[in-house]
Amino acid sequence: MSQNDSNLTVNIVIMENGKMPHYASKEAAGADLYASLPDGPIILEPNGGRALVPTSIIIELPKGYEAQIRPRSGLAVNNGVTVLNSPGTIDSDYRGEIKVPLINHGKEPFTIVHHLRIAQMVISPVIRSTFKTVDTANETERGSDGFGSTGV
Repeated sequence: MSQNDSNLTVNIVIMENGKMPHYASKEAAGADLYASLPDGPIILEPNGGRALVPTSIIIELPKGYEAQIRPRSGLAVNNGVTVLNSPGTIDSDYRGEIKVPLINHGKEPFTIVHHLRIAQMVISPVIRSTFKTVDTANETERGSDGFGSTGV
């Protein structure tokens, strides 16, 4: 069985007015998340307007997994709207409602309406590390060369 044939069951509580996450294509890595705004839209003002947008879902991830909340490329390219702390992480022990922090980098107001696809959720395995103090780090060819050191 290839990695793409695997399937993981994630329990989801759909609160009132929530909508089940949905994979938009057969090979999609991320499942779309929907705004839950039954009382009316949220307007993201241009040039940095922000909002924490509810989804009315709670997920129960198995231990050893996380959910990454990522932007939708269409919203980013067409409207300048993206996830503020991208990617956001939902830990396996979190049991609250998923809310998505969005920001409008565009030059026009953007209206978020009920059940608009606002982000995507990717479920990934987590590897936890043991951190060990050492006196020096091993040398590499790159060394401490940082931003832009490998070219444009």
